[in-house]
Amino acid sequence: MANKEYFITKLSFREDNKLIQDVIAYEFDGTTLDGGENRLRHWMVNKVNEGAKISIMTPDPNDKKKWNRGKSFTYEEGCFRWAHKLPLNTTKRKTFVSYYHDDDQEYKEKFESIFRDLIINKSVEDNDIDSDNSDEYIKQLIRKNFLTDTTVLVVLVGPKTKCRKHIDWEIAGAISTRVGGNSGLMGILLPSHPDYGADKKYNKDNLPKRLAANLESGYAKLYDWTDNRVLMQKYLDDAFAGKSDTEKIRNNIPQMGENTCE
Repeated sequence: MANKEYFITKLSFREDNKLIQDVIAYEFDGTTLDGGENRLRHWMVNKVNEGAKISIMTPDPNDKKKWNRGKSFTYEEGCFRWAHKLPLNTTKRKTFVSYYHDDDQEYKEKFESIFRDLIINKSVEDNDIDSDNSDEYIKQLIRKNFLTDTTVLVVLVGPKTKCRKHIDWEIAGAISTRVGGNSGLMGILLPSHPDYGADKKYNKDNLPKRLAANLESGYAKLYDWTDNRVLMQKYLDDAFAGKSDTEKIRNNIPQMGENTCE
């Protein structure tokens, strides 16, 4: 027992919002980290009473296979205390990340690393699609193989995102009610974007037209980039909840036929 440590990544609370209900807990034997399990509060109590150490664990933002050790939980007078808020132990969102591969690959990888346990990744990976295929075939492939059961589309918005045809196709496919169920829609302004940090103000001309139209209708939401896991979970949940407002979807915009910038 003394050689084992335990790490918590997410938790949920009882109805009174005072005591932990359950957690996602990982066991580390000094060499190997297991895959994580859902554990009830009494499991935590038993472990600390046995002398085990339980700490916070957060994803390494630069490596999808690594985690970072955080501060330990304390347990005094029947209560656990910990250093900072953790994401809730709730449903993962089936998430597709739309982005400009040439400019914003770094942020796509960071998103998938930092929020790896908050999402089920539905995104297109390198070499999934042959760019030599016809535009119509690529659209069909994206809709059928990646967007059909996606529940939230996240658009990483850099300076040139607005002029990339594949991003427009992905947004159009995701919010279409004919694909098998429309996705919620949210944009994330990257630090390279001219409207990043503009106190919630944005110039619609700096955004993909289809995203801008759905922001104006109230279907989509727009946020600045953050690595805060609690905030991002809320953003994803809000986008998921908003997908039921289908009357706000604006998708009657001609799809882009070509890129308008390099």
